[in-house]
Amino acid sequence: MRVLVVSDIHANLDALQTVLDAAPAYDLLWNLGDMVGYGADPNEVVSIVQGLGEVFVRGNHDKACCGISDASDFNLIAAQAAFWTRETLSNENFEWLKSLPAGPIKPYPSQDITCVHGSPLDEDEYLIDMRDAVHALNLWQPRLTFFGHTHVQCAFALNGKQSEGVRPRYEVANAPQRFHFDLKPNYRYLINPGSIGQPRDGDPRAGFALYDSDEERITFYRVPYDIASQQKKILDAGLAQRLATRLAEGR
Repeated sequence: MRVLVVSDIHANLDALQTVLDAAPAYDLLWNLGDMVGYGADPNEVVSIVQGLGEVFVRGNHDKACCGISDASDFNLIAAQAAFWTRETLSNENFEWLKSLPAGPIKPYPSQDITCVHGSPLDEDEYLIDMRDAVHALNLWQPRLTFFGHTHVQCAFALNGKQSEGVRPRYEVANAPQRFHFDLKPNYRYLINPGSIGQPRDGDPRAGFALYDSDEERITFYRVPYDIASQQKKILDAGLAQRLATRLAEGR
């Protein structure tokens, strides 16, 4: 089974379309949330992702943009984007986002795999470093957990008291790249595919991952997309300039 794992699209249609064109062959797609917020194409993105599989987890921006949360914990720019998105979404897309389940969810009850947005312990928690990851892994038993929220492509692993971190290493910065690692027996993993629409690890290219259950392998991908196009849409929509400039910085 080959699963395309995506997260944090953030209404960036240009990045999403590029990822779908560049993605390798896959059998299933798992979406880890934050489909909207920040970007200028919420309706277009939601309309596309609804047809890309049946496994979805809601993100904190999805909740804010459909009124489940009030965005009181967002910074001013993020809150303004959420309110703009709330007013821009069609009724159908608004209700679809509102119906998304909270994580963690198991794509298949028979498999030792879960999908979350933030953390298996709290859907809004950020898993930023090894300390956060070890705490979660000590309290959460499934072998594989896919998460998003931080916009940083990485993986954390734990075997008893032995912990490991994986950050992909790419040789070039302006071309499609991939980085793979093999899953080890007796380790439990937290795996972040990175952000499609707003990476924050210093690499502005859209990020995603492929999980191959037959090969027991994770492959991280980065692909360049038309950042200028999305920046123009953001500015034309009247959204904050910082939401446009940060796309080129990967921050």
